[in-house]
Amino acid sequence: MSSLTTSEAGQAASARRKKRLTAFLFVVPLLLFILVTFVAPIGTMLWRSVHHPTVAELIPLTLAELQRWDDHKQLPDEKTLQVFVTELHGLNEQRLSGKLSEEFNRAYTGMSSVVKSSARRIGRLDAQKLETQGVKTLLDAHRNWSKPELWYAIERAGKVYTYDYYLTALDLELHPDEGIQVRQDTQIYLQLYTKTLNMALVITLLCALLGYPLAYYLAGLPSNRANLLLVLVLLPFWTSLLVRTTSWIALLQTNGVINSFLMGIGLIGQPFEMLYTSFATVVAMTHILLPFMILPLYSVMRGIDPSYMRAALSLGDKPIPAFARIYFPMTLPGLSAGALLVFIISVGYYITPALVGGTDGQMISNIIAFHMQRSNNWELAAALGSLLLGLILLLYWVYDRFVGASNIKLG
Repeated sequence: MSSLTTSEAGQAASARRKKRLTAFLFVVPLLLFILVTFVAPIGTMLWRSVHHPTVAELIPLTLAELQRWDDHKQLPDEKTLQVFVTELHGLNEQRLSGKLSEEFNRAYTGMSSVVKSSARRIGRLDAQKLETQGVKTLLDAHRNWSKPELWYAIERAGKVYTYDYYLTALDLELHPDEGIQVRQDTQIYLQLYTKTLNMALVITLLCALLGYPLAYYLAGLPSNRANLLLVLVLLPFWTSLLVRTTSWIALLQTNGVINSFLMGIGLIGQPFEMLYTSFATVVAMTHILLPFMILPLYSVMRGIDPSYMRAALSLGDKPIPAFARIYFPMTLPGLSAGALLVFIISVGYYITPALVGGTDGQMISNIIAFHMQRSNNWELAAALGSLLLGLILLLYWVYDRFVGASNIKLG
């Protein structure tokens, strides 16, 4: 067998490079799609959660003076306060004091109206009075300006790169003397994370309990009947998510279908409060996410040879022990895939809890949307979203560690 000449080897290598380049060019659109729709938004969210230059851009001179402030139990010196008064006077003329009040209010609760009223009072001073009476006017405007903890909060808010939003998202705060400690005024976010995980777990268990018997029944039917019933499983996907969620409002409300039926047959004397509760969120989301559990289970069960169970029964094993030892372990890949899909989707769900959950049935995604749409605190929303992403990745790692991601089968 003769070896290739140098020219032939070069041609073969060139052909391989051309094939690799052609294959890469086919993949480029997919890579760009992933970069634009997945990597870039997540990277922006992570960056936004630690980068906040707004206060530093509004009062840079004050923040520079605060760097000399060592004793956080006393007010900053008069020079620092005078610099702040001068910058606040300029912001009032530029109509930017409202933006500063919004930032201060996030750092120290109740400062929105204080900054606005103080800016108006200082804005009425001329240059000479600003120099001689500016600090006194500021301190007389509101008692908060005489609190050292306010100025410490301003100093923290002025950092361009900060982890304070992550502390807030974990119901923590940084004290100048005692370090990181639990927030005393509000502790809501950890409760919401716990509530979200509990609700997602309940939804996953309900989907498994409802989906496993149905998938088992479908897998045992002839192909034509199984395909027909599978169409009914997929039927909810043909209806708008908003319509499906709204239909649950008609069913669960006080004068809705369920309460009217129960009262009509005399089972209850007064309607149940089902809408705008955690119960409504769990029921509606179980209905919506059930197909994501059934489809992986059906796909795996359809490939299991029925002769395994028949062989176990013919050897004298009981039906239930045979099912538990032989059939059920073979369905674990589909069950794992369905559980992982349902759990991850339900953790980040937004529309259904917003429509049927009310205050009691809200999840962490609704609070993230609130900070993005209403409070305009994108940095805190980004921190909450980053922690949610990290939590999901942690749960996936735990799942892969003890179960194995390679056991997941979607069909």
